[in-house]
This record gives sequence, structure tokens and C-alpha cells, in this order.
Amino acid sequence: MPFIGPWEIALILAIVLIVFGPKKLPELAKSMGDAIRQYKVATEGGGGSTASPPSQTAPAQSRSRDVLLETAKKLGIQTEGKTMEEISKEITEQVSQKKSPAQPITPASSEQTNAPNS
Repeated sequence: MPFIGPWEIALILAIVLIVFGPKKLPELAKSMGDAIRQYKVATEGGGGSTASPPSQTAPAQSRSRDVLLETAKKLGIQTEGKTMEEISKEITEQVSQKKSPAQPITPASSEQTNAPNS
């Protein structure tokens, strides 16, 4: 089979544009990107699950990972060799341990109303 030249590629792209329309092309490109990403994860031995859910974008996932790691570092949690879920669980446990037991709050206004007027 001979090499596909630039004119053939342009013709294929024009046909795709006519068939799917300009409104469907971004959706088509996104679904193709998701399919390629899932294929790469599956071939790398990802265990059958995808590395990122399709609804969450890569920059948002990267940002949340950075925030999680920064919080763990501030709390003194070792992050090496742990999954994000394990780190998140440890952060939650440390924060709940550091909270003091709930103390009843007495409003100052109620104390003033009970005091006798001079």
C-alpha cells in the first residue's frame, strides 16, 4: 500500500467534516482521546481500570494531586509508595485526631440576661 499523501489526508478530513459536522467534531476527538488513553492504560498493565475518570480533566486531576501531596507534607505524612487514596485517608485520620473534643459553647448574651440588673 503506497504512502498516504497530504492531499489524501485533506480529502479524508473534508469528508469527516461533512459527515459529522463542525459541532460533533470536538466530541468525536474527545471520545477518540479517551479511547486511546484507556488503551494505553490497559496495555501498560493498569489492571483493567482507567487511570483517570473521563469526567475529570488532566489539569484538574494534577492540581488536586498537588494539593493533596502538599497537605500531606505539612502534616508530616510520608507519601512515597502510597496511592492517593491511602494518602487522603491518612490526612483525614490525622485531622480527625487533632480536633479537640466538642465543648459546649455558652453564648455570652445568655449569661448577661441571667445576671441581676444593678
